[in-house]
Amino acid sequence: MSAAPEATPARDWDALAAAMASAVGVASRLRREEPLGPRTTLRVGGAARIFLEPAGPAALAAALRFVRIAGVPFFPLGRGSNLLVPDEGVDGVVIALEGPAWSAFNPVGDGSVWTGAGLRLKQLCGLATKAGLSGFEFLEGIPGTVGGALRMNAGAMGGWMFDRVEEVELMSPEGHIARLPRAAFHADYRHCRELREAIALGARLRSGASATALAEDIARQIDVYRRKRQESQPREASAGCVFKNPPGDSAGRLIDQCGLKGLREGAAEVSPIHANFIVNHGGASAADVLALVRRVRAAVRVQKGFELQPEVLLFGRRWEEYL
Repeated sequence: MSAAPEATPARDWDALAAAMASAVGVASRLRREEPLGPRTTLRVGGAARIFLEPAGPAALAAALRFVRIAGVPFFPLGRGSNLLVPDEGVDGVVIALEGPAWSAFNPVGDGSVWTGAGLRLKQLCGLATKAGLSGFEFLEGIPGTVGGALRMNAGAMGGWMFDRVEEVELMSPEGHIARLPRAAFHADYRHCRELREAIALGARLRSGASATALAEDIARQIDVYRRKRQESQPREASAGCVFKNPPGDSAGRLIDQCGLKGLREGAAEVSPIHANFIVNHGGASAADVLALVRRVRAAVRVQKGFELQPEVLLFGRRWEEYL
């Protein structure tokens, strides 16, 4: 049996939303009970009590100061590609850096480019290709943003986001902006310590080569990676790999060896193509996905002796409440 979610203190969310709207200004977009499922790649889950799209850094700083004084938690949201939103939603302020103010792509010389946190990785790869900047091809198939990729040190095809980082501009929970070099960050497998609380605003990324490359060559490498993903990953809605790989092993291999491909809960299924993906065939709930997570963990524990740990983030909650 899973533990019951912890009770959250009663709040007057309408009053909080009205006060926050005044603090962040009319250029920002703020909504109550914004559905989050459609904003994730898994497409399940409930609503945010307050959803904010700040107009720029000043509005974001005002929002962070507001929630700190009010004692309300905040949760940055990119494209929702590596997270699961509980059915009950998120009791807090969900902040999305969307729009032109957050989507910069500015080549700055020496094979480097300044990118905004809200820039989608697919856009980053397309713009880098046109600019003749190689080294970002591995990011093309990750359905995220620069900010999310920094927070999770996103990786694919043997490359990692922080392999390309020269410096990151971030905002502390107190609303202060700092620009720090790569050496100041502790980034490892699906994690960056310094961005657990702070919000990335943008990053200077370096190309994989000192000289510019031909756009045709870069596009060709992107196509190679795209075909590999299409052959090895499911097409249905998912949150990517559900579990972290144990040291020296593969979570997908362990799950497959336990005969769990095709295991279902409602409209959620352990993918027959890649065992470390849980896919949504349409209409799945977060409860369905959580039930599958528990069943897979239990089977691998009994049959293989491994305690798999979730890689997917449980948005606004702690996994310990549900496992």
